[in-house]
Amino acid sequence: MNDENQSLIPRSFIELYLPRGRTRPIEPRDIIAARYDLCEDMAQMLVDHARTTLFDLGVTEQLVLDRMHRGLLVDGSVVSKDEARWVVFRLAELLGWPQSEIARDQV
Repeated sequence: MNDENQSLIPRSFIELYLPRGRTRPIEPRDIIAARYDLCEDMAQMLVDHARTTLFDLGVTEQLVLDRMHRGLLVDGSVVSKDEARWVVFRLAELLGWPQSEIARDQV
């Protein structure tokens, strides 16, 4: 992989691939980088949808984040359960909303 194309992967994302008590990820860097790019893109794509959902349904930010999380967990989802939590954590960060209870407790 060319150094110019390497993205800075947040520690919180790398930790998804670190088994408890280990210091090395279970996947190679290029796989983690590809998964990070997918998850970051997913979080970015959900920003407008989350704002619209908040406005249209008149629910709390937490309920919007919970709804987004459930949507990421459907059969055939392109993200894993842990990645879904991270996406919701990142989405809340992008929106400037309080961190999701789901994400904060488990990422």
